[in-house]
Amino acid sequence: MVEASQSAERSVDDTVLDAARDCVLAYGVRRTTMTDIARRANVSRMTVYRRWPDVQSLIGDLMSREWHQVLMAAADVETGGSARSRLVSRVVAVAGQLRDHPLLCKIRDVDPEVLLPYLLDRRGNGQDEMLQFLAAALADGHEDGSIRPGRPDVLARAIFLTTQSFVLSVRTVADDVPLAEFDRELALLVDGYLRPG
Repeated sequence: MVEASQSAERSVDDTVLDAARDCVLAYGVRRTTMTDIARRANVSRMTVYRRWPDVQSLIGDLMSREWHQVLMAAADVETGGSARSRLVSRVVAVAGQLRDHPLLCKIRDVDPEVLLPYLLDRRGNGQDEMLQFLAAALADGHEDGSIRPGRPDVLARAIFLTTQSFVLSVRTVADDVPLAEFDRELALLVDGYLRPG
């Protein structure tokens, strides 16, 4: 009985998050209201407010969910080879998927101030999850000897910072260079940084 109740709650949460995504894609973050989201989700405003106190917290959870899905899709990329080569392939896959993700593109283009706290002041849940993903992959690379010695948490942060610039800032320097070339350069950077000796 408890499991069915939790499943129903999860279903309502996902319905509301889906509606929030649709609203942000249609109007942007600033023009999205809790009323818009509730209406699109076909639930009462109280249902939404019981779960999230405001649009900002709802959008934060939406971004965490969307980035989690990108991360899980990249974790399923089968590349074979060493832990280092798997990590490099997955980092490039995540960067490309995030760079082209409709939600991130909309926020970056219409409401970039939403991203500023996550770039300048604090990490969000999605960023923490990515750092954990990287640290675990780095530990695997230490085990098979394909990644140089170093604290996995520090190496993960350095890779994260590098990759973040390839996701959010690449348009400022791309000009007429195809994005696939930047993906190759990111792979070379990460691989070279992690290669032993």
